[in-house]
Amino acid sequence: MPHLTVTSRDGKTREVEAEGGRSLMQTLRDAGYYEILALCGGSCSCATCHVYVDEADHARLSPPEGAEGDLLESSMHHTPLSRLSCQIKFSAALEGLRVTIAPED
Repeated sequence: MPHLTVTSRDGKTREVEAEGGRSLMQTLRDAGYYEILALCGGSCSCATCHVYVDEADHARLSPPEGAEGDLLESSMHHTPLSRLSCQIKFSAALEGLRVTIAPED
């Protein structure tokens, strides 16, 4: 099973198994990262699943589109590495992805 590395808001880093075909948001929640609120349930309408993708991994993802880009731009913690974890489908191609959970807005 593919893995990703997650850094929580308190700076702790750990490796997490990720099932292909599921969103990164679902994987993070299932792994106990409850700081990912995901209030909209993954419908890309709240930005409470905001993460930063490691700079070395960012190019492996397609750029944010439509509502995701708009929501990210409205976040006070938006950076060029920002993504909504509900919009990233995990696959074997993302093995080793490194993300950091963004501060709460």
